[in-house]
Amino acid sequence: MASDAAESRLGFGKMEFGCEHYRRRCKIRAPCCDEIYHCRHCHNEATAQSDRHELCRQDVQKVVCLVCNTEQPVSKVCSNCGVNMGEYFCEACKFYDDDIEKGQYHCNDCGICRVGGREKYFHCQKCGSCYSIELREKHLCVENSMRQNCPICYEYLFDSLKETRVLKCGHTIHGECLHEMVAHSQLTCPICSKSIYDMSKHWRKLDEEIAATIMPADYMYKVVWILCNDCNKVSQALFHIVGHKCSHCRSYNTRTISAPPPSETPH
Repeated sequence: MASDAAESRLGFGKMEFGCEHYRRRCKIRAPCCDEIYHCRHCHNEATAQSDRHELCRQDVQKVVCLVCNTEQPVSKVCSNCGVNMGEYFCEACKFYDDDIEKGQYHCNDCGICRVGGREKYFHCQKCGSCYSIELREKHLCVENSMRQNCPICYEYLFDSLKETRVLKCGHTIHGECLHEMVAHSQLTCPICSKSIYDMSKHWRKLDEEIAATIMPADYMYKVVWILCNDCNKVSQALFHIVGHKCSHCRSYNTRTISAPPPSETPH
């Protein structure tokens, strides 16, 4: 009976406290400014309006239990009332969360906690972050690709709370930003301009459109030099208002360029 009571006490108030970012039963004292916040994101959002300093999660030393309001050193269980201040607790990150359905786990290589379930992710050493196991041996590595801002919304990707997607070219972007980009018919990477999907069906439609669109006589035999964004190769193509097809990879994701010097002209 005593153990049942103890277990019941540990679970008291679970999912009833927290902020818009996390369900947890404690607040943190930020050592950088000695102020109390629900979480580091709440701290960073508040200070963004003033002196714009950010809280390093590993620096947190004190927390305040939201059940009994006792301030104490970082630990999972409140030293005063005996509740779990977070069903999930990471001592390294000083991180608490009651919503364990997220599948939180700590990645030593990333140095932070991730969500989604350890069994579903692996750490890519070259990219410098955790990726879905579906991408193991199936993605193009870009060194430290996650340690940069999203090219659309400019939020830092590495520890973002939003889902992140890896494009064919290896660059990364928020999933919701990618969806918005595609909705506006932007189908190339904002960083390197490579196609983000297999565009072969679209290219075949352009073939048909070009065949059905006859250019004026003055343009019918005009030749232009093009650089392909998908294969990075230079070639020549007949000028057409619809588009210019790469002779190497058959992509229409190209742009016209000045004629290369004779020594660099492809044969």
